[in-house]
Amino acid sequence: MNDYDIAIIGGGLVGASLAVALAGSPLRVVLVEAAAPPVSSPLWDERCIALNDASQRIFDSYGVWQALRDDAAPIVATHISERGRFGTARFAAAEAGLPALGYNVPLRAIGAALSARMQGLKHLTLLQPARLSALKPGADAVELTIESGGATRTLSARLVAAADGARSAVRDLLGIAAERRDYAQHAIVSAVRLSRPHQGVAYERFTPEGPIALIPKPDQAASLVWTLPDEQVEARLALSDAEYLALAQDCFGGRLGRFTELGRRWSHPLARVLSGSLTAPRTVFIGNAAQSLHPVAAQGFNLGLRDVAALAAGIAEAADPGAAATLAAYAERREQDRGRVSDFTDLMVRTFSNRVPFLAQARHWGLVAVELAPPLRNAVLRQHLGHLGLPRATSSVAAETFPAAKVPSPLGGEG
Repeated sequence: MNDYDIAIIGGGLVGASLAVALAGSPLRVVLVEAAAPPVSSPLWDERCIALNDASQRIFDSYGVWQALRDDAAPIVATHISERGRFGTARFAAAEAGLPALGYNVPLRAIGAALSARMQGLKHLTLLQPARLSALKPGADAVELTIESGGATRTLSARLVAAADGARSAVRDLLGIAAERRDYAQHAIVSAVRLSRPHQGVAYERFTPEGPIALIPKPDQAASLVWTLPDEQVEARLALSDAEYLALAQDCFGGRLGRFTELGRRWSHPLARVLSGSLTAPRTVFIGNAAQSLHPVAAQGFNLGLRDVAALAAGIAEAADPGAAATLAAYAERREQDRGRVSDFTDLMVRTFSNRVPFLAQARHWGLVAVELAPPLRNAVLRQHLGHLGLPRATSSVAAETFPAAKVPSPLGGEG
């Protein structure tokens, strides 16, 4: 079979989530992923991703959360501060009436749960490893050329969902530009073991060099994400584990006692990449192909998962998933959430990376205001939970597809 309703290009976490989200529909779906399936085993220092409350609800509605529960470390509170100043902003799950603000989950576990869920989907064809080499939009479908194992085949799909990352091949093939802002920073990602219980609290501490974040993991460990200027990264990676731990300890302080062990270190450059358009003829961009953000406040994947939820709900209501009206409605629903989150993360990076004296005062009093002013505090909390971007159930079909759309707001009423 070479004719499909949906072709998902990119089988990472966002693309696989869309395939799973469409499990209850009769749509014929093909997923094209260039990389071979990863093989990994649980390790204490493995890479994790922080899922907010909205993302946990989305995964639960897609039938994958149960498989993640045992690997997920709950985040019951957050503590945000700036080095050298007393102002802080703190949020707790209890004030939102929730068991957790979110969960820190290994990438391996999410990938494995999505892969297992996809295996039994009768309307899904998985092409992996396979690569998109050309595509040609038409009036009723997009023609795609796929290369796999030295062979070439041609497919057609009524809708192409590009989930192929910040350097999207689909975007390039269609000639769609992207706005790029290079932050001249790298994130060094690792893990540390702690001498004191973290009690489920996630910390983000802003320093003149960049933010340092500690996010709870099981077994008295935490994910450590340290953002640094480009010119410091090579020297920092060359440090011994003991030297690196000592610097991180000095930067973070002693709230969690001593950092007793350091895991493997990975680094990657940080930039904001926004696709010039969320849609093209019979094509839609989701996840990092639509927007790739700075990791501050852990917003990127959570935003991409809301892309998936909105697209799946919209497709469930549409006679033609790739019709111009269907894609226009999707773009209209997603632009506000995308703009709000991308501007929020960009503002945080540029404000807290600036050493101008009057901005330092503004940062300090801004944290105080978030802590003490209820309207501002509630707005930031809802953004933190991801509730502001949840799609609403507009019909019985959408409600069945995404029951979490009726999530209660921490302010009362519906979110």
